[in-house]
Amino acid sequence: MNITKIGVLGSGQMGAGIAQVAALSGFDVVLHDISETALEKAIGDISRRLDRMVQREKIGAADKDAALARLSSSVDVSGIESCGLVVEAVTENMSVKGEVLAAADRAMQAGAILASNTSSISITKLAAGTSRAQQFIGMHFMNPVPIMKLVEVIRGLETSDETFDAVKAVAEKMGKTVVCSQDYPGFIVNRILIPMLNEAIFALYEGIATAEDIDAAMKLGTNQPMGPLTLADFIGLDTVLAIAEVLHEGLGDSKYRPCPLLRNYVAAGRLGKKTGRGFFDYS
Repeated sequence: MNITKIGVLGSGQMGAGIAQVAALSGFDVVLHDISETALEKAIGDISRRLDRMVQREKIGAADKDAALARLSSSVDVSGIESCGLVVEAVTENMSVKGEVLAAADRAMQAGAILASNTSSISITKLAAGTSRAQQFIGMHFMNPVPIMKLVEVIRGLETSDETFDAVKAVAEKMGKTVVCSQDYPGFIVNRILIPMLNEAIFALYEGIATAEDIDAAMKLGTNQPMGPLTLADFIGLDTVLAIAEVLHEGLGDSKYRPCPLLRNYVAAGRLGKKTGRGFFDYS
């Protein structure tokens, strides 16, 4: 299967990042969102990021112009009709994803591949809400997409070998390294990462140390580039909580229970960097 055109559903940070990398890698890209304002912002952000890459001599000015020429946007989901691969990148919520994926499934041509960028939700369950379980797959990009080299590819119960091979080839053309995960809660990265972040939050909750000392200890003691509480703030505490709840519900083990302090921060709207305040102040 030779994929030349990719649709991206959702123009937030992840969707815009996927669209940017795909366009820069030679794919024609349709970025879809229900908000024209959100699309305009996403295209502007992509253009500015490409400008910085030109300034740093990572790409040439002609590469930037060619990438932007390959990138289009659409508020109508019918704009993805001619795409060979469509990647959903909306909020980490089962009902929202289900609605978006069902609409995309109806708009797509027969045989086209539908992928979800979910970081934790069952690919088999998401696929069951579409008419193309064999052409459905998980394609989990890391944040920020233009910088992080990893893509987790997750096969649902019905995902075909042809679908897996095609998506792996697309990710590799984007310059990514592919790892394959089985369809279990959290896949590889978040199955390991989220419990670590949650444990750091428990350490703060139980008064073991300050947020600053917890992060300094993990950075200097384990050579992590970013402390766990800072990383949670950058991911978004609402997203951390959502993934922790998927792990807790899906695996049924109390060791995955979200920390009460995490729940309180989310309830208070302290979601991290995107709201200006989480475990640290970004205002």
